[in-house]
Amino acid sequence: MSANDDKSKNLYLVGFMGVGKSLIGRRVAKELGLRFIDSDVAIERAVGCPISEIFEKEGEARFREYERAFVETGHPKTGCLVACGGGLVVESGMGALLRERGVVISLFASIETILERTGRNNKRPLLNVPDRDSRVRELLNEREPAYLAAGTAISVEGRSSSDVMEHVTRIYRAHSA
Repeated sequence: MSANDDKSKNLYLVGFMGVGKSLIGRRVAKELGLRFIDSDVAIERAVGCPISEIFEKEGEARFREYERAFVETGHPKTGCLVACGGGLVVESGMGALLRERGVVISLFASIETILERTGRNNKRPLLNVPDRDSRVRELLNEREPAYLAAGTAISVEGRSSSDVMEHVTRIYRAHSA
């Protein structure tokens, strides 16, 4: 089965905020001939407002419901690379649901890299707190087991985006054959 085939398994990139899911995802999707979808962007379009506003007006629990709906029915069943929001795979059953739909790869980075990368973006509602560093450490500690259980793990630490892309592509091809 070629990557350009409409029946190509979906590829899901999961991991904490700032590990490079969208950057790597766009490039790998192009390389593999898959349609790139950022789950957060898709949810914003479907709901009609930014994620920060969803969190503010409807709460995190409602946002997680939107994520589940996106995974269940909000994107094609084949031919896509989905960069998943940082908390998507953490909710009960979501890792298994992603694995049923395709290949799941978890991207990891050091806490220092995550802090540096997420510090550049104030559109992350879970990090709009007085002590962002402590919040990142707390969330990462809570979420790491779900990331590890979700699929094949790849560290992005100290690696070029090209190197990470090659690893993601190789793992996808091996698991989708």
